[in-house]
Amino acid sequence: MNERQLNILLADDDFDDRFFFEKALSELPVIAALTVVKDGQELMQFLNEETNTLPDVLFLDINMPCKTGTECLTEMKLNKKLKDIPVTMFSTSNSPENIKMLFQKGANVYIHKPNDFSKLKEIIFRALPISTENIFSKTPIKYILNA
Repeated sequence: MNERQLNILLADDDFDDRFFFEKALSELPVIAALTVVKDGQELMQFLNEETNTLPDVLFLDINMPCKTGTECLTEMKLNKKLKDIPVTMFSTSNSPENIKMLFQKGANVYIHKPNDFSKLKEIIFRALPISTENIFSKTPIKYILNA
């Protein structure tokens, strides 16, 4: 992974999932700034504010109140300013139909949330270079990661 700081945005309504994601990221050998939002409505407000720097990668939970991750993904891909942000969908669901639908809507990576902290660290570490490689790729790359 390159040495520049990654701006990572996490959108997840579950306090424990946010806490463990932040802890896992802090233990990885990456230079990153993490911004956290708690639901889809807060996410879209954050992304549409002119004063905010857009993230290098977004980890987006599917099941959130106010606006689901799927709704946010759809809205982002229709927005000229937001459509090129690499999106890593993050969920406890592992439904092949849902994963296929998310890729069709523009997700770059799909992660099945592990229930073990060491596996969470591993999967975040594996997802970061995959997600950020989409910043430079003309053809979006699709990956499914399971711990």
